[in-house]
Amino acid sequence: MPETLHIVEPTLTGEAGHCHAFVESLCRAGPDPRGFRVWCGSGAALPGLEALGVPLERRFHRRVRRLEEWSLLRRLLREPGRILVSTAGRTDALLLDWAARGRIPARKAFLYVHWFRPSARKLASLRRVARRQPELVVLGATPSVVDAFAEAGFANRALVPYPATSPAAARATDSAFRHVLFAGAAREDKGFSHVVGLVELLAGRRDLPVVLQTATDPNDRHDEPTLAALARLAAVRHPALTLRGETLDARAYGELFGGAICLQPYDPREFADRVSGVTLDAMSAGAPVVTVPGSWIARVVDRFGAGAVAPSPAPADLLQAVERVRADYARYRDAALAAGRTLRGEHDARRLFEVITA
Repeated sequence: MPETLHIVEPTLTGEAGHCHAFVESLCRAGPDPRGFRVWCGSGAALPGLEALGVPLERRFHRRVRRLEEWSLLRRLLREPGRILVSTAGRTDALLLDWAARGRIPARKAFLYVHWFRPSARKLASLRRVARRQPELVVLGATPSVVDAFAEAGFANRALVPYPATSPAAARATDSAFRHVLFAGAAREDKGFSHVVGLVELLAGRRDLPVVLQTATDPNDRHDEPTLAALARLAAVRHPALTLRGETLDARAYGELFGGAICLQPYDPREFADRVSGVTLDAMSAGAPVVTVPGSWIARVVDRFGAGAVAPSPAPADLLQAVERVRADYARYRDAALAAGRTLRGEHDARRLFEVITA
């Protein structure tokens, strides 16, 4: 029987968010879901993974999850099977090093790094890990991630596109325009305050429905600018505004994208080379994207003509871009569907599975 692949994802607590799409995509990529073991949040509600037959270990508690992760890694390093920390960063590399008694064996432990912001302090600590753990494998979603870990001295590294099997793909439609959508966690780096500014600009207009997800981040909180934006939003009287503050399962989340124009005025400094799961979901469902210059998202929109890049996140600029897409919605929708098909191929989770199990 093949070795078990232990997927360690302390932030996985439900079907919302990119970490669930990542884990489910990978589990679907293998020949047998029982060959995986997913270590997730203590109260995680994951009916989709359970239906697949993936063994789940509900272990992590938010306040002490780093200590619990170290303890689990210490155990798994001494047992059969391979280990993948699925949304990893510098701290996970340190925890693996601290959990090891000596050198980690070849092909035993893998870190998948979605994005990484290097600094002198971070690189210095990573260099120490790279010297002590030359067999630790780092898999990066983008070239900038791989380059940063190369600079830190990790010899075993590879570029592997971010894996995703979008829940929106199964609900791709040829529907006409329905609403403007902000999907995912409400955060300042995702431009939520700019989206609220657009809603304020639209106050009183019934011809442009808006649906906003106002969910918290994986730590179950909002940052201060987002809290201020939510307070502004509470004062807006927009007759065609729908707020979705509850956590949505994969089906309900996917249904948001049908007939949508997806707003993603994400901070280009934070998302310059950072893959967005929301973009993959939007394209898969045929929802054109409105974004701003300088991000991975903008490059996808330009590559496929699947939306519009506003010159700035100012409400008037966002509205002009939205109106441009709405005026020719069928063409942009079809471009998004074509983009989704291409991107699902490029981000096929089988690539990651093959790299780990080779």
